[in-house]
Amino acid sequence: MDAVPARVRAYVTGVALAVLISLRPLPAVHTPWWAVLLLAGLYVGCEQVARSRFLGTGYPVLLAGAFLLPPPAAVLVALPGAVLSPGARPFGPRRVWRAVQPALAVWVAARVHGELGGRDAVVAPDFPYALVPAGAAVLAFCLVLTLLDGGIMALAMGAPPAPFRQRGRGAVGRAWRGLFSRSLAPIAVHGLAGLMMAVLWRSPYGPVAALLVLLPMCVAWWAFAQYHRERAAHQATIRALVQAVDIKDGYTRGHSERVGQASMMIARELGMDDERVETLRFAGILHDVGKLGVPTRLLRKDGPLTPEERRVIELHPEYGHEMVRGIRFLGEARAAVLHHHERLDGSGYPYGLAGDRIPESARVVAVADAFDAMTSTRSYSRARPVAAAVAELERCAGAHFDPRMVGALVRALGRHGWRPAVTADSTPALPAGVIVDRGGEARDGAGRGTR
Repeated sequence: MDAVPARVRAYVTGVALAVLISLRPLPAVHTPWWAVLLLAGLYVGCEQVARSRFLGTGYPVLLAGAFLLPPPAAVLVALPGAVLSPGARPFGPRRVWRAVQPALAVWVAARVHGELGGRDAVVAPDFPYALVPAGAAVLAFCLVLTLLDGGIMALAMGAPPAPFRQRGRGAVGRAWRGLFSRSLAPIAVHGLAGLMMAVLWRSPYGPVAALLVLLPMCVAWWAFAQYHRERAAHQATIRALVQAVDIKDGYTRGHSERVGQASMMIARELGMDDERVETLRFAGILHDVGKLGVPTRLLRKDGPLTPEERRVIELHPEYGHEMVRGIRFLGEARAAVLHHHERLDGSGYPYGLAGDRIPESARVVAVADAFDAMTSTRSYSRARPVAAAVAELERCAGAHFDPRMVGALVRALGRHGWRPAVTADSTPALPAGVIVDRGGEARDGAGRGTR
């Protein structure tokens, strides 16, 4: 039996009963069964393809059914696709949920569309007024899906389905937050395609012309799936590299992700576009990947480093750049990996670049890296309070760090805060003026080693 909590089973059963009740008027409703069968078959095909993660979803077909058919008949379009799809057990809660959730949503959409006179608008469309009932139906469809999803998520996490209780707080807030806003845009696109199908279906060209609407949708779904496959491959590549660094240097576990988060906060505060923000997140995550080429005994050494050992550790940006130089999707993140230890006054490494000669991505990561290093506990240093770390960054701005990047991080911290699990505001602080250098040595503001 599926490992589903009893409260979730009860919730699914209740939704299934609501769907059965929605079918009661079916014998008294004039139903074009050939249209129901054709749309149901199309939806089955879309669901089969969607389950293989190749194209996408059959929502345009469902919404076309809501625009063309009486509400009970529209429900029948949704049921076969879930019943015949592979995956879950034939009569298990997951399979039932997969069937009844879209069925109830399409019934509500069909009711809203019909009440607003939408079926007459489909027969003789008067744009843009024909979009009003269709838009209301799509909105209702999205809202019902969101309510049902949020309810089952909240129950699965052990909280009652109360979307407006303690909004934004606790398990319920996490279950409901953002579901509707994330779903509305793609469902609106599907709704537009469904409306085009319905209008062409009722036109002199008939159902065959309506089916042609699915062709460009299929191309769009395929391109979208390809994009997500490529993105997943990128994430897997980065995750593998970071895991390798974490295994080698256990004291800095989680450091890469936190530097990526801080780099992203700085980039957003500077008004960079989403693509560049993502690139700088990659830069922060991968900035220490060159440590894979550094002997583990040096990374975990408790005492001070000798000058020779320090020279070995200072090679890690070049090692990292060699590792990632062939990964084209990283873009300017590769420069950040190489130059994140350069300093504005030219006293950094590996090349002693100064001022604007240091790539902007490296200046972002340098600030994020130093901030997390100061607020994290590791073998050779204890965490400092966030306020003390910010004060130290501001003190060194203009000499070691770009003042723009420091200011952006300070503003972002003021707006969003910084609460990673490894940050310890109550632990003993390092002496004033000490910056933990990610090469592996604690350094004061003048660049002198303290270990």
